[in-house]
Amino acid sequence: MDSETRQFIRRFLREKKRDLVGLHFDPLQGDGSKRLFWRINTRDDGPSFIAMVNPPADSMAGRENYAYLMLGRHLREKGIPIPEIYCYDLERGWFIMEDMGKTRLHDFLSSIRDPVPLYEKVLVNLIRLHVDGVRGFDTGWCCQTERYDLTVMRQYESDYFSNAFLSGYLGLERDLTGLDASFDHLAETASKADGNFFLHRDFQSRNLMVSKGDVGIVDWQGGRLGPPGYDLASLLIDPYADLSLQHQNELYQKYLSLVTDRNARWVDSFQTYYPYLAIQRNLQILGAFSYLTKIMKKPYFEAYIPAALRTLNDLLYQINDPKLSPLRDLVRDLHPLKKSLDRGDSVR
Repeated sequence: MDSETRQFIRRFLREKKRDLVGLHFDPLQGDGSKRLFWRINTRDDGPSFIAMVNPPADSMAGRENYAYLMLGRHLREKGIPIPEIYCYDLERGWFIMEDMGKTRLHDFLSSIRDPVPLYEKVLVNLIRLHVDGVRGFDTGWCCQTERYDLTVMRQYESDYFSNAFLSGYLGLERDLTGLDASFDHLAETASKADGNFFLHRDFQSRNLMVSKGDVGIVDWQGGRLGPPGYDLASLLIDPYADLSLQHQNELYQKYLSLVTDRNARWVDSFQTYYPYLAIQRNLQILGAFSYLTKIMKKPYFEAYIPAALRTLNDLLYQINDPKLSPLRDLVRDLHPLKKSLDRGDSVR
């Protein structure tokens, strides 16, 4: 952390009348983002804070910071449990916000036998995010696309899967154009889902913080309009958590009940297109984990590729759509590879 950032934090703490004696900054582990985080602690009994630094070195980083601020304010006003942003400087990419706790849902799962009660709390907040979050939402705040649509599905999910995972990570040299018809059908079908909801787009266990039995949501800057089934799939097929099929089905029914309570007319669209959205999300996961492992040199993510590949295979067989056969057959052929990955063998 540079001296100017430290001065920015010190000014904030003085305004909060916090004791600067014993002030220290604990760096926090990041995931796939270039953003840097620190936990701010002082010697007094006041709460800790989180500092985020994301210098707007390019236009995308600048848009991301703006989205972080505007979406954060909006969702907070709607009662969604995300951190309050106390102080910021968009020109430098500095933020100081509420600390939602030290434990991610991903890490917390190892300490509990039954994850369903905690996940049920998550689902209550998820339906609020989807339904209440869209009210008064301005798509001009979005940093990427205004809507999760067919273009996003093809370019940033199925093509991402093909380029980053199949070609980049696995090094497959075969002609993959035979998958295009499956990818087109998948995206065209998934894009028919009702997308007039607020979509988080990365709603998984490492973006959910657990503190005193409550769950907070982070990393909302990719929010946009989209179908709620995508976020639910992100949560249920999350390779970090690797929930059992029994738990996934139980939580799916719980969310469906919440949807019915809000508006029963939404149910048919949700049920029809959820499996296709789950496959879309699965393709994105494998593309992202492969890119982060191979290109960004973050080997941590490689450990979760086998679970994601297994889930993709399961989803493709559950949906049993003939037009997805080329994709299903390819993934089926990768099963020996999955076993090799499970053992930790190199595939390159």
